[in-house]
Amino acid sequence: MSELETRERLLEVALDLIWQSNYNAVGVNEICKQAGVSKGAFYHHFKSKASLFCEATHYYWQVIKQDLDTLFSPLHTPVEQLENLIHFLLTAKLGDKSDDAVHGCPFFNAGAQIGTDDNDVQAALRMMSESAIKYNLALVKGLQAGDYLIDEQDPEQLSRLIYQYIHGVMSFSQLCDEIDHARQDLAQGLYRLLGLKREHWFATKPTWQPES
Repeated sequence: MSELETRERLLEVALDLIWQSNYNAVGVNEICKQAGVSKGAFYHHFKSKASLFCEATHYYWQVIKQDLDTLFSPLHTPVEQLENLIHFLLTAKLGDKSDDAVHGCPFFNAGAQIGTDDNDVQAALRMMSESAIKYNLALVKGLQAGDYLIDEQDPEQLSRLIYQYIHGVMSFSQLCDEIDHARQDLAQGLYRLLGLKREHWFATKPTWQPES
């Protein structure tokens, strides 16, 4: 493998292992074993597991950002954007109907496992969370401007609540190994949290579809 291929392989393996397990349980030896590289090659690219994690966070965000840019495209109405988000979460994060796994977000889960003494890791996780919340904020403002909501709420607080609710649903589903309730509850929970007018509940089909 070239140096670039080795680096990308390490990032991808780190993502997969953290997703399957957790940050604390994944060590450099296991990452190297799964990636098929030596520890010397690992430390040539990354000074520590924490530095790999930080770069993997940015790597993962660039992938998710492409999806979010499509979901929240201004070509879609705010309600269509909301339905795109729900459909994305139900398929890419909670698994489709043929998949019983709760995929969730490896970095949101990892954030609860990492000590606050690692400032670089915490900063990387905050970056990703804050960036995702900005997308929620744009959605909320669009729904408010289009008169889709029952009442005016503070958009910044509401965008944070949406983020917290979504990941709470995912974490609960992973804990209970139960996705049927999440599939039933996710959309209605977001509608209620937003204060979406009843006539817009389930009124629009999503325009986003997962890549095959």
